[in-house]
Amino acid sequence: MAPRFLTLADVAETLNISASQAYALVRNGELDAIKVGGRGQWRVEASRLEDYISRMYSETAVFVRDNPLSKDAVTSEDADA
Repeated sequence: MAPRFLTLADVAETLNISASQAYALVRNGELDAIKVGGRGQWRVEASRLEDYISRMYSETAVFVRDNPLSKDAVTSEDADA
């Protein structure tokens, strides 16, 4: 059974980003999280992470639709994706 709550390190690993980027997502309100324990460690509910991922897919689809890529506009970053 998968854990209900994830650490920011778990979130970072899942999204393939740094721990500081995961922290920034939480602190700027893009990703819902809670602080638990005496030291106030951040935890993200797995379902909230899945909601965030779904929301990012939707936002990306809108961006792609509204910003079509011409054949001449491919950059090295786009090619790596």
